[in-house]
Amino acid sequence: MLNFDNRFLRELPGEAASDPLPRQVLGALWSPVEPTPVAAPRLLAHSREVAAALDLDDAAMASPELLAALAGNRLLPGMAAYASCYGGHQFGQWAGQLGDGRAILIGELINRRGERYELQLKGAGPTPYARRADGRAVLRSSIREFLCSEAMHHLGVPTTRALSLVASGESVIRDMFYDGHPVAEPGAIVCRVAPSFTRFGHFELPAARNDLALLRQLVAFTIDRDFPGFASDTPAAVVRWFSEVCERTGRLLAHWMRVGFVHGVMNTDNMSILGLTIDYGPYGWVDNFDPGWTPNTTDASSRRYCFARQPAIARWNLERLADALVPLLPQPDDLAAGLERYDESYAAEFCSAYAGKLGLREWRHDDAELLEDLFDLMHRAEIDMSAFFRALAGIDAAQPQAAVLADAFYRIDLRQRHAARLDRWLQRYAARLQLDALPAGERAARMNAANPRFVLRNYLAQQAIDRAEDGDPTLIGELLEVLRRPYDEQPGRAAFSALRPDWARHRAGCSMLSCSS
Repeated sequence: MLNFDNRFLRELPGEAASDPLPRQVLGALWSPVEPTPVAAPRLLAHSREVAAALDLDDAAMASPELLAALAGNRLLPGMAAYASCYGGHQFGQWAGQLGDGRAILIGELINRRGERYELQLKGAGPTPYARRADGRAVLRSSIREFLCSEAMHHLGVPTTRALSLVASGESVIRDMFYDGHPVAEPGAIVCRVAPSFTRFGHFELPAARNDLALLRQLVAFTIDRDFPGFASDTPAAVVRWFSEVCERTGRLLAHWMRVGFVHGVMNTDNMSILGLTIDYGPYGWVDNFDPGWTPNTTDASSRRYCFARQPAIARWNLERLADALVPLLPQPDDLAAGLERYDESYAAEFCSAYAGKLGLREWRHDDAELLEDLFDLMHRAEIDMSAFFRALAGIDAAQPQAAVLADAFYRIDLRQRHAARLDRWLQRYAARLQLDALPAGERAARMNAANPRFVLRNYLAQQAIDRAEDGDPTLIGELLEVLRRPYDEQPGRAAFSALRPDWARHRAGCSMLSCSS
């Protein structure tokens, strides 16, 4: 029997209405709403690690009762269905009330170790926050969310998790690029799992409405439930808590930059108060290194959320959270130290991460120039980020040879054009390695532990989608197995680390995505 303790519902105000009709929800942080049943649910994949964390074994995952719950067709004893209310800044502009438009929470589970997890069904039908949309999700976006949630965890990146991927047996109409070409696609539902799905936007909305009593209540609840050990009833506690949020966000962004992950839509409503990666939509993985690359076609003109700008955007988002919290504090600049802590946390984690990626004993101040020159070279020469850093572990510090890195280039002509510059950089890099005097084997082991062999390249996810849409979901499971051990060589699975093929360079789903992806 699963143990549910739904504190969010029990301790925070919700509205009485339970229908999914769109409306402004005032004075409440959630709305009761039932998932909309689907016709023919089928479990396509599940994460055994997440299942184990929830005290679920293989027999439970195979049971009709749990499948019905994960599809939104029936709630298990103790579950309670609701959608939470929040606002947010989207692409730099205040968007007002947003809320869980196609995600329905089904309760807070307490496992045998006393750990708390919120369960959320994405694609389970409309809520009061769906803004007249159908509240469903398509198979392609659900596969991407399921796989990336688990891939990021195994890479060591803070993230929400995914328990299950369920095909709905129904079609969903979507216009992928909002260009007037809607098509019917297979639908699916992902069960997302996290200690909390609370977002920056949860605090922004009551602050924008000047509902300070509700804001104060939410802050106290969040600190008490999600940040154990923090006092929750004084302005000093709020300052300390905000600083912790800033530190966690700094660590998160350093991890994104370490592995080449681009979120694609860093609105404040997509930022986790726990410093987790949340909401896998038009994300992408950097192939040929490009600081200005964004996978989100909606962001193609401004590149607000491109790879290189992510750390600055995260800070901007924290500033918006600070704006929301200021009314609770005696002085408007009380949160400035927290923002400085973000800067410090990000810088420290980034330097530590790249010291590991480069095989350095520790980061030195002048290493920044070495890395910046490398980034510029990688950009100009169209070098694959993941492949380059993985191959770099094979460099001989005594006699560095560029041939070791040849397979990381996408174009032979660019490799030849930039050969001299790469040789010069390798000489500088080798000289830097010799300052540390790490044994070659130890250095290579450190680098291979920091540089993944396998990441969820966009084209791999698309291949899994294509096959699943044709009725064969087996590649989802194969990818999940590979991505469980991203730092291992995994003999026989080299195809899963291959560079992006030419056919994927400009294909929808590989390099072009939208918020419906």
